[in-house]
Amino acid sequence: MGNREALLAGAKQCLVERGWAHTTVRDIAEAAGVNHAAIGYHFGSRDMLLTRALGQALDELGAEIADRLAEEPAQRWPVLIGTFTTHRALWVALLEASVEAQRSPEVHKDFVAMLDHGRAGLGGPIPMALLLGLMMQCLADPGNAPAPADVIAGLGSLT
Repeated sequence: MGNREALLAGAKQCLVERGWAHTTVRDIAEAAGVNHAAIGYHFGSRDMLLTRALGQALDELGAEIADRLAEEPAQRWPVLIGTFTTHRALWVALLEASVEAQRSPEVHKDFVAMLDHGRAGLGGPIPMALLLGLMMQCLADPGNAPAPADVIAGLGSLT
């Protein structure tokens, strides 16, 4: 594994363990086993590395979800909602990235590309909006967030 790949792996690990806001250049370099100067060389900045690592981690989650849905296609919403628990740290990192995207044009560009990719994978902007709204509820107030059966019933009532 080269430095670039090691940095991406280290950044993914840090996003899950520390979150966006609490991950430093030194944390990533230590997790990757490389000099922190390699971050600037390969990615330009810590934020660009974290953005790319987050995108890669979300792609991996998307592949995991697709594999599960290939076996149980009718379980789309329960599987998606389940990831708010099983991959909670990743979803929190996405929220942190959305805030950072408001402050950084370079992060914003990649963040919008991640959203576009997610919308395409989910089938459009409405499923994405529902997913992100559910994510907010599940992360902030899991005890009162809608259960998968409630979501499915609610979606059925919209038609």
